[in-house]
Amino acid sequence: MAKDDAGPQSASVRSLELLMTRPPKERADASRNRAAVLDAAARLFAEHGVEGVSMDQVAAAAGVGKGTLFRRFGDKAGLAVALLDARERMLQEGILHGPPPLGPGAEPAARLAAFVGAYLDYLLEHLAVIRMSESSSPGARYRLGAYRFWHRHVAILLDGAPDPDHAAHALLAALSAVHVTALLPELGERRIREGVLHLARVLR
Repeated sequence: MAKDDAGPQSASVRSLELLMTRPPKERADASRNRAAVLDAAARLFAEHGVEGVSMDQVAAAAGVGKGTLFRRFGDKAGLAVALLDARERMLQEGILHGPPPLGPGAEPAARLAAFVGAYLDYLLEHLAVIRMSESSSPGARYRLGAYRFWHRHVAILLDGAPDPDHAAHALLAALSAVHVTALLPELGERRIREGVLHLARVLR
């Protein structure tokens, strides 16, 4: 059975690295401004919702000029995409090079459970932004580079399933922002987490 725990030189890790979201290349001062803007946007979106935050508010909270903000990100949708890119890279780095059980070194079942937990942490923290990104057009979620990364990682960990690719799509469907948003008021976070973890065990 193939395992994604053979270290950074394994074929599975290399295949994931090819799918990883790459950070933009920029000067040190530009990188600091970008980080300040994304941190401010994440905080304001969490406090007021995406629709309740203006670009002016983000610029003020980040301590940058409005012109700088608009030149870098274009509009609020562009800012949301950049915010998700940064947070996705953090999770991807943890999967590729972080400590077990999320990173290499643990058994596939433990890594899959750790991925589900870490992905739900990321999803619930940025639920409105991710929902906007995933539903911007029909099938948008499946065209995202990050989705291909998540799918490949989960398929590797579900190598013992009859059809790992389909099983990975099935598990990720339960982690879609639209799905979780619809279930959250009825089931609550704890039942959603427990339900997705149970699904992951069944799919193996």
